[in-house]
Amino acid sequence: MHFDARRPANAALVVRAALGDAGSLDRLLRLFQQPLFDHIAFILGDADAASDVLQDVLITICRSLIGLHDPGLFRAWVFRIATRAAIRAQRHSRNTRVIRLDAAPDIPIDMSDEPAFDTEVLAALPALVAELPPACGVVVRLRYLEQLSLLEVAEALDIPVGTVKSRAAYGVELLRHRLTVAR
Repeated sequence: MHFDARRPANAALVVRAALGDAGSLDRLLRLFQQPLFDHIAFILGDADAASDVLQDVLITICRSLIGLHDPGLFRAWVFRIATRAAIRAQRHSRNTRVIRLDAAPDIPIDMSDEPAFDTEVLAALPALVAELPPACGVVVRLRYLEQLSLLEVAEALDIPVGTVKSRAAYGVELLRHRLTVAR
């Protein structure tokens, strides 16, 4: 799913939902429910806990949507809410898998030539991303599976764009290495 809120029809959907149109809100929530669940489950490593967190995230989106002043930021905004809720839930659980978004290496790498994955690699990407270090994996997941822009990923994770670029490049390099070893 690639929802570009900068497109007029999508921006109008976000605005109508923010103004209280129940049908528009329902459509938005349905569009984002599965991607948000997948993102939360990736962070938590637990589908049952992800379901609980997702419900809280959807409620937060409903209650806070009126405060979103730029519909073009909708995607980054909902993933930011989901990321924060998942990390909060992770801190309160006994889960030993903890993603610290500030703990991955910041490697200066030029991302001007971002990779384009072929169909076969894209199909295997969710499983491969799960094997990456968590802070890189969450960046690669948002960038390539959810197709958020670098700026949207930075907004969603509340980290600098340069950090997003370096973690994406590091994660892609690890993926390339794993793919060449597997072949």
